[in-house]
Amino acid sequence: MPRTAKTKTPDEKVAKPAAPKKTRAKTAGPKKTGPKKAALKPVFKTGYVALVGRPNTGKSTLLNALLGQKVAIVSDKPQTTRISILGIKTTDKGQTVFIDNPGIHKPLHSLNKRMMNFVYSSLETSDVVCLLVDATEKFGHGDEFVLETLRKVKTPVFLLINKVDVVRKDKVLPIIDRYKDLFLFREIIPLTEILPEAPKLYSDEEISDQSERFLFAEIVREKILKYVTEELPFVTAVYIETIEKKEQADWKKRDCPQSGAVPLEGPRSGTVPLEDGGIKFGETRPVTLIRASIFVEKDNHRKIVIGRHGSLIKQVGIEARREIEEHLGHKVYLELHVKVRERWRDSEDVLDLIEGQKG
Repeated sequence: MPRTAKTKTPDEKVAKPAAPKKTRAKTAGPKKTGPKKAALKPVFKTGYVALVGRPNTGKSTLLNALLGQKVAIVSDKPQTTRISILGIKTTDKGQTVFIDNPGIHKPLHSLNKRMMNFVYSSLETSDVVCLLVDATEKFGHGDEFVLETLRKVKTPVFLLINKVDVVRKDKVLPIIDRYKDLFLFREIIPLTEILPEAPKLYSDEEISDQSERFLFAEIVREKILKYVTEELPFVTAVYIETIEKKEQADWKKRDCPQSGAVPLEGPRSGTVPLEDGGIKFGETRPVTLIRASIFVEKDNHRKIVIGRHGSLIKQVGIEARREIEEHLGHKVYLELHVKVRERWRDSEDVLDLIEGQKG
């Protein structure tokens, strides 16, 4: 060791009489408490963690689980995520900003090219990359394309194997061995440890970067994906035209003096006559009116989304409205319109419109 080598001979000790003075200077004060406290001071770390992988490997499900609540829609249809979504996890030790990205794939349309641009941007700006692979799926060309994409970045990459609970244990080890042979992954350690030392980027209350408009559009699209198949998941998009929040008179039954329970179904002014001739003012409650457009590319797509006698679009509206009401905590009126926009996936105007909801 360098310090031991310098103090080997007595001559060297004599030749440096100033050394004890330096030692005394360092130890001045109350038992070195200053330096020790500085060394033990907790370090707060903040950074971005990109969640990447092939389409439908469970990235959005993982993000929701890490945050303890839903910020990204989930579906069994591939390419459900089209725009990167931030999920913010703040603890005493640090703030981890997870980025849920679209699945890595070879783009065919302008929409898919934009989706991959989100992935590339995330790989370039993140401090850590987590690659999710599905243990139930066989390794194929799509996985090779993912690894080829990751080889172009210098960011440390961790391998996360999903759905290991539904396959035999002897099937998991070969997956690990294959990926270790194909790519140099970092040692698996807590993500916070590898993040850079930095202050918080977001407040403790923030858990995502998406706007309400974007969230509501995604909720509607999630309900559509639940019921459609084949090409429809890829050719369907949702745009929130308007969101209007107002106060509405509450006409529910309430107890009134001398008259007992009186149904408040009187005039819109929120008043109801009492038996003694007086007037009771009804309370108001918040209500949100949402008007949304569902884009498809063909007329037969429109018919499928609407359903027989409007049955499918009605069910989508009911389920979406209920979830939005849970989010807002009050009554919601949701109006859905299905519109045909031919080749909208290659229309920059429509894509700008849809992506613009996020900001």
